[in-house]
Amino acid sequence: MESFEELTDTTDEESTNKPYSENYQLWNLKAKEIFTTRTQSYFMKTKRTKNILTHLAFSLGLGSMWRFPYLCQQNGGGSFILMYLLMLLFFGIPLLYMEMIIGRWLRVDIIQVWKQLVPWLGGMGYTSILVCILMSLYNSAVLSWSLYYLANSFDHPLPWDYCPLVKNISVTDFSCLQTVPHQYFWYHTTLEASGHIEEGIQNLVLKLSLGVLTTWIFLFIIIIMGLDLSVLLLFFSIILPYIFLLCIFIKCLFLEGAVASLERMITTELSALSSMELWRQAGGHVLYSLGLGMGTIITSSYEAGRDNFVKTTFLVVLGNLMTSMLTTSIIFLVLGFWATTSGHACVQKSVSRLIELISVGVLPKEAKPPDNILLMLPQDYLNWIIHLPRYLQYQVIHRSLSCSVREQKEKLMEGPGLTFAAFSQAVSLLPHASLWAILFFLALFITGLGTLIKTSENIVLSLQNSTVFVKCPGLAPVVVCLGGLLGSLVFSSHAGSYIMSLFDDHLVPLTLVAIVTFQNMALSWIYGAHRFREEMIRDLGRLLRPSFTFLWCYVTLPGLLALLTICILPLHHKETSYIAWNRSMSQEVKQLYPNSALGWVTFLSIFAFLPIPAYLLCHWWFLQDPMTSGTASFQTMTMDSSKPGRWLKHPVRKSTSSSQNKVQETSRFSQSPGRNPERPSFSMTPIASVFSLWSSSLITSKQVSPMFVAVDNNVKLGETTEEKMPNNSTD
Repeated sequence: MESFEELTDTTDEESTNKPYSENYQLWNLKAKEIFTTRTQSYFMKTKRTKNILTHLAFSLGLGSMWRFPYLCQQNGGGSFILMYLLMLLFFGIPLLYMEMIIGRWLRVDIIQVWKQLVPWLGGMGYTSILVCILMSLYNSAVLSWSLYYLANSFDHPLPWDYCPLVKNISVTDFSCLQTVPHQYFWYHTTLEASGHIEEGIQNLVLKLSLGVLTTWIFLFIIIIMGLDLSVLLLFFSIILPYIFLLCIFIKCLFLEGAVASLERMITTELSALSSMELWRQAGGHVLYSLGLGMGTIITSSYEAGRDNFVKTTFLVVLGNLMTSMLTTSIIFLVLGFWATTSGHACVQKSVSRLIELISVGVLPKEAKPPDNILLMLPQDYLNWIIHLPRYLQYQVIHRSLSCSVREQKEKLMEGPGLTFAAFSQAVSLLPHASLWAILFFLALFITGLGTLIKTSENIVLSLQNSTVFVKCPGLAPVVVCLGGLLGSLVFSSHAGSYIMSLFDDHLVPLTLVAIVTFQNMALSWIYGAHRFREEMIRDLGRLLRPSFTFLWCYVTLPGLLALLTICILPLHHKETSYIAWNRSMSQEVKQLYPNSALGWVTFLSIFAFLPIPAYLLCHWWFLQDPMTSGTASFQTMTMDSSKPGRWLKHPVRKSTSSSQNKVQETSRFSQSPGRNPERPSFSMTPIASVFSLWSSSLITSKQVSPMFVAVDNNVKLGETTEEKMPNNSTD
């Protein structure tokens, strides 16, 4: 037997080691929990930052750097900016916040969103996809222009800095001397533009067709290989463009006529605010630049985590506005420089240069212009050059004529090509112009490619979740890219720029305004803004600001209805014009759209909205079928709300989450016991009674509709931990 002392020592030793081992285990467990929590917090913050930067990069795409400047120049400068600010405040911010919060709540693609919220209007998702397709077609044409400018940036000197007549002088063709070389390079060299929209549409421009082909090949490789280019796109879409724009802006401030051009940019004429065209252009561009109505905001917001969407919305809008104003300032500075150095100012400068060269013996005395040449019109100066001997023509043009001999006009250039021509002029003013041109047009191409990737991925993901491509999802990118390539070839014809203007001026704004109007009506009046607020509190623990629900119901919707009417009116107006190029006069002229072109706009608009009534009729037909209605009622009666329907995984991305996490993720969308789906919003009894079937079918649609979730384990676990923590902030 052991002695009492041995027993006592053993007991003391065990009693001493036991608390130590327990404390060690507790400390080790707490350390692991702290490390796990910090890791989850890091992943969540990284995901939030990436989400904000993705929204910001999409809003700083072609809408801010290419479309806004020429629309501002075309519609009066300061008047357009003022109208755009009003539209951005009352339309852009509320609608952008609406799409972000819907995407975070439902976490489905654009097709499934409206099937769940308002099943009878489930065709709105297909309409959004068709609008994305139309935008992708002519966005690829803009990228082909960027590629052509990028390819010519490797030449030294830059080909848009001089007239080609310097190398191949012609006695009869002086068209380049009547305009700025950058405008001549745009219409003659890049586009090879025809005289009007119906001329040359059958013939393709080879270099532009190759640019379109290259763009869609790049896009196909990125989508099919699943390349994560987020860091590269964010760098070239946000950081690098701002560096270039700031450097170009500082350089352009010292040009001739800079102060006058900036004054014109900020000058607002109150009488211009009554123009319906100004309202239509400003409202359509707000939706275009923010990506509203296309579903890209909804799709990219479903992995956003517990972001403060109010701050994200204002950050995206502020970044969009700053970029638009910076690029527009550069364009107006270049326009002021062109206006100052054209016409009589150009003739005076050239004559002074000629007299100086004759006095030092570089040119013979036969090259001296008449004494009264400064009192004549600029065209008379060109006529004097035409009558010179051929060798003197070359020397006079090459040594003295470095500007445009034309009448000084307020608007030297309009239309989509203004941005490319003005930026090519601005880049030429910098030291090492070729290097700056390469970097700038490369950044512009990648920025536009990021916009095209977002819209194309939205199309591909929606198609892969449909019943047609569910068995072979890899076929969807092939169909989208091949169809996009064939559809984009029409924009690479000799009349392609005019067709692109038709899409950009009428078709895309009309379809965007119409689809956003339907979406706003479906959420605020049919589904109910009050009910939507209750859903946010129950499912996401968020309290929506009453100001947003008020704007959705009583400000944005009436404004969108009025804007839709304004967009439809030009289709029935016979004097709708576009900007064309007159080769004989070497200047832009306004021509009327033919009735056939406006007829195509009407046809494509109706075709884009056919899914809404088609889906409505199909939904009504199946509800009238006795077998279908009986089966649906039986499923509704026997369905347990605590067991939500199974979701489909994301077809492109891989998900390694366990089934328990899937059930936990889908349970937040199941029907809660206290939910009252038949409650009308804002006491709108007629609407609630007419669409009562929509509300009653919401529970079934939410439970049986297939959804996709593509979040890794770390992100899901971090989001679950964060959702358990109290959140006192309001969105």
